[in-house]
Formats: sequence, C-alpha cells, structure tokens
Amino acid sequence: MPFDFKKEYREFYLPKNKPEIVTVPPANYIAVRGQGDPNEEGGAYQQAISVLYAVAYTLKMSYKGTHKIEGFYEYVVPPLEGFWWQDGVAGVDYSDKSTFHWISVIRLPDFIGREDFDWAVAEATKKKKLDCSKAALLTVEEGLCVQIMHMGPFDDEPATVALMDEYLQENGCENDLTAERLHHEIYLSDARKVAPDKWKTVIRHPIRRNA
Repeated sequence: MPFDFKKEYREFYLPKNKPEIVTVPPANYIAVRGQGDPNEEGGAYQQAISVLYAVAYTLKMSYKGTHKIEGFYEYVVPPLEGFWWQDGVAGVDYSDKSTFHWISVIRLPDFIGREDFDWAVAEATKKKKLDCSKAALLTVEEGLCVQIMHMGPFDDEPATVALMDEYLQENGCENDLTAERLHHEIYLSDARKVAPDKWKTVIRHPIRRNA
C-alpha cells in the first residue's frame, strides 16, 4: 500500500473537533507564495494550486520515468495546506479576503532533496506547459501548537478559533502568531465535490506557554 501521510500521522492530519495541544516536527513542502482573495476566479491563489499539484504529481510519478529518486517509495499526495496572514491584523480577518497573504503548500516525503525538487519543477513546466518557477522547497518547524478539526464553511472558522483561544486560556497558554509562525489550515475536503457544511479543515495556531 502507498504511504499515506494522513493515516501515518493521524495526530497532525485528523485531530478531533475539540482543541488539543501538539508539538509538530519539521516538515518539507512544495510552496507557492502570493496574496489576494483565494476565491478570485483564475486569480493568483488558484494559479498557485495548479502549480503545486503539477509539481507534486511529477514527483509522485517519477518512478515511472527515467529520473530515479534515491530512497523513493510510493505514496499518496498529501492534502493541500495553507499558511495565512494579513498585515497589521492579529489572527485572521475573514471579512476582507483581498488583504490575505498566503503560502500554499503540499507536504513532501523526506526522501525528496533539492536536486529532485528542481528536476520536478523543470519537468512539470515542460510537460504540463505551465510556468512552475514560483514553486519553492520550504522547510517549516511549527513546534508547539494548538489545533482542531473545523467542520463547515471557511467563513465559520472564527467560532472554532474562539474555542481554541478559550482552551489556551484554560491551559496556561497563549497564541504566538508572528511573522514566522502563522495561522495554518489543512484542507481535507474537495470543495468542488463536497457541500460546504461538510468541509473538514484542520486549523492550527502556534502557541507558547505562559511564564
């Protein structure tokens, strides 16, 4: 069976629908940075998603071609994720999506190195006829975080975030959102096929313990 990140790392991809504190180890990602409303038809965010999946599937299917990756094993492409922030805003202001900055990411297996990544970007650009030059190899070490499974539309997230904040107060912790430690979402549902009230999204915030 192909390696499935969601099943192997359930504590990070399939949390419960109540807040919990976790320590997240470093992970490597394909990343595309941008800004603007993610719902804009044909906008920068949607273009970024196309690039991410083009590179991700080029790497996943590499074993069928001439480029051989050392230590390769078959795996399921992990879900789409995103890090989000807005200038001058503590947390997230869902009412003004045009001011979003984002880093859209898809996780990579540890065996994929810089040479393999650069090959995949060039190969995807050529084979998919899509400029993938904005894709970057990014390592993120989130460390101590609070997370929860949010059920429903993205615009309903503030109520779920409020539960997280209340949980932190009760457990001697506080949010530690900074320019380096960002609001993080993991998208477990295909929004094109699933009704909004059934969308599953992992919400994760960096935290620190009170002195």
